[in-house]
Amino acid sequence: MTSLPPAAARRNALILSVCMALANSAVTLQVTLGGLVGHILVEDKALATLPVTFVVGGTALATIPASMLMRRIGRKLGFMIGCLVAILGSSIAASGVYYANFWLFCLGAFVFGGSSAFVQLYRFAAADISPPEMKSRAISWVMVGGLVSAFLGPEIAKHTRELLSPHLFLASYMAAAALPVLVLGILTTVSIPRPTVSELKETGRPLAEIVRQPSFLVAAMAGMFGYGVMNLMMTATPLAMQICEHPFSAAATVIQWHVFGMFFPSFFTGNLIARFGALRIITVGTLLNLVCIGVALSGVEVLHFQIALFLLGVGWNFMYIGGTSLLTEVYRPAERNKTQALNDFLVFGTVALASLGSGKLLYHWGWDFVPLSALPFVLMAGLAAVWLMLQRRRQALTA
Repeated sequence: MTSLPPAAARRNALILSVCMALANSAVTLQVTLGGLVGHILVEDKALATLPVTFVVGGTALATIPASMLMRRIGRKLGFMIGCLVAILGSSIAASGVYYANFWLFCLGAFVFGGSSAFVQLYRFAAADISPPEMKSRAISWVMVGGLVSAFLGPEIAKHTRELLSPHLFLASYMAAAALPVLVLGILTTVSIPRPTVSELKETGRPLAEIVRQPSFLVAAMAGMFGYGVMNLMMTATPLAMQICEHPFSAAATVIQWHVFGMFFPSFFTGNLIARFGALRIITVGTLLNLVCIGVALSGVEVLHFQIALFLLGVGWNFMYIGGTSLLTEVYRPAERNKTQALNDFLVFGTVALASLGSGKLLYHWGWDFVPLSALPFVLMAGLAAVWLMLQRRRQALTA
């Protein structure tokens, strides 16, 4: 796939940004409500966050098939298939709510999670069709779309919560099924070149050789630990606030500001990466996460949750976009699909484990243990980025 002219690349990135806004609103809604609905439906409350685990587990398992499918049929058709999977998953989840069946609800969450694997590839699609000097900005433009989801997803949840009473949250999941229908229509306007015959024939270097590159390892760690820590704390927050007897509206507002923190920096993250480099931005992201952990441990008032989750979101943005930008440096055109697939599999596999452990940590050891358990992973990602910066500096001096 060759790069498009800057104007065309920018246009497609903006279209994908709109798709990200709507598709990620459904994801935000599912994450906001997954633990709460699970708490209502399941007897063992330690399993309340299991639906969120199924969402990210479905994403992790679908990352490689989604990427390999797009290698064959192209990005555009692949994204449309992802929309159909999202509609199916949300519909099954709505059935689980209607019949008060926890495991049917989890099945819907799992299927919906598969659609998120396609959504995560929007950022790579924008980068791959952009000239080299535009790649970090293109990724950032797509991620800006998530800013809309910071408010749209939780607002839908709040306003549809009791719309089909007595089936609490049923209308919310029906709304989640409607959002990808809108995305399908918008995707008809995007123009992404399909892989050429020569690109399909080429295989590039073995994955083992690509993985051994220090840049791949640091990029993967930034994504894995940045996203894993974010999901660990975000999943536990609505339940922790419920335990602290804060109202649902307060929890929804905290999630709104968290997702705002995740995506608002995308207006300038790409420019920061272009100016200072991906490794410095990843390092700043880890520092913000450390401050977040300190705030989370300082109290359990609504303001503590709100500030901590906002910082967590900004830290995630810097680590995730920084890691994605760094990853684009390690593969050749014929290697992009398998490298991106492996990276996202590692990222969302980590997120699934974090989500699975989130509820158990909260219910067995309390809220303080959740941010404390994130600390070593944040430190590892930060130290890895600093190590690679020093290595590159040393190589530049000896060159």
